[in-house]
Amino acid sequence: MRRRIVIARLLLGCLLLFGGFVATPAVAHPQAAMSQDERDIRALLTSMEAAWNRGDFRGYMDAFENPGVVFVSGGRIQNGWQGTLDHYVRDYGGSAERRGTLHFYDVSIEMLAPDAAMLVSHYHLERPAHAQEGINTRLMRKANGRWLIALNHVSSYDPSASASGQ
Repeated sequence: MRRRIVIARLLLGCLLLFGGFVATPAVAHPQAAMSQDERDIRALLTSMEAAWNRGDFRGYMDAFENPGVVFVSGGRIQNGWQGTLDHYVRDYGGSAERRGTLHFYDVSIEMLAPDAAMLVSHYHLERPAHAQEGINTRLMRKANGRWLIALNHVSSYDPSASASGQ
């Protein structure tokens, strides 16, 4: 019986010592563990949201490699930077209701190299007709000290169709 108590105390001590040591910094200071590159990429997403929400598609496109971005959506590859801008203007331009309000969330960034990162995020586009939910997978490249989207893959769906079981 005494042996069990000693083992239980040792296990509890190890759990408190190592469990607390490992978990506490991640929970207490999540921003401290984030690199400057990750903060820069998140700031880029924030500026993209702001540009979209004010109807500035060119400002939104400043985040994309120009002219060479590869943009994949709806089973198609857009025609570079200009083709992507044309797509946004054609399909979302004209009015705030048509454009909607864009929000990125659940952002995950994996640094692949000093000049490359993979970003995966969800997005929600709120608008009166045809709201959208989806996931963006992006290859980010750093050139001349600035992060840009080199490849953007969008997988979107109509949230009302999902809610109705379709």
